[in-house]
Amino acid sequence: MDARLFGLADQMAATIASIQPSLVIVQGKRDSAGAGVVWRQQGIILTNNHVLNGSEPKVILPDGRQLAAQIIRRDEEIDLALLRVEARDLQPAHVALQGQPRTGELVYAMGHPWGERNFVTVGIISGQGELETRGGRRVAFLRTDARLAPGNSGGPLLTAGGQVAGINTMILGGDQGLAISAQVAEDFASQALVENKPASTSRSSEGFI
Repeated sequence: MDARLFGLADQMAATIASIQPSLVIVQGKRDSAGAGVVWRQQGIILTNNHVLNGSEPKVILPDGRQLAAQIIRRDEEIDLALLRVEARDLQPAHVALQGQPRTGELVYAMGHPWGERNFVTVGIISGQGELETRGGRRVAFLRTDARLAPGNSGGPLLTAGGQVAGINTMILGGDQGLAISAQVAEDFASQALVENKPASTSRSSEGFI
């Protein structure tokens, strides 16, 4: 194999390894499970709202610890939820907030599809834009051809440099995935942590993974 290909393979493996300490399992009330991303070191986990399926989620950390999670905020319209667990030794993910990801860029989708922990698929950003929610809000998103399946929800869509570009959310047309942009996720998390208001319990699962 060409030395350049060996180098690329090493770089890809290093990128995947860098996110694994920040990738958790989130279990909802009805034994459903999705993924979550360590967003802050102080036990703050970001995931999709539809993953929770109730008000008593549990989080399984990379080291196998299973912890009850407090819901800080959940938002059905943009399908995000912020959790807190009693763990202060977590490694937060690096989030891509500087510069807009470009269509055609290489990305990796991480999660736990069909119960396969820390599974990775690869693709490109095939498109991006904004969606309008039922409440009239505009939400930036990324489309990817990296394969998604049930269990990828709430997991990161990574750039080739190992930064979170988006949060995997749903499958479109069977062959495209949609991720909420990292900037939308960061704005949601920051506001939730500042306000720390009681969580809403509304939810919707249509079209989600």
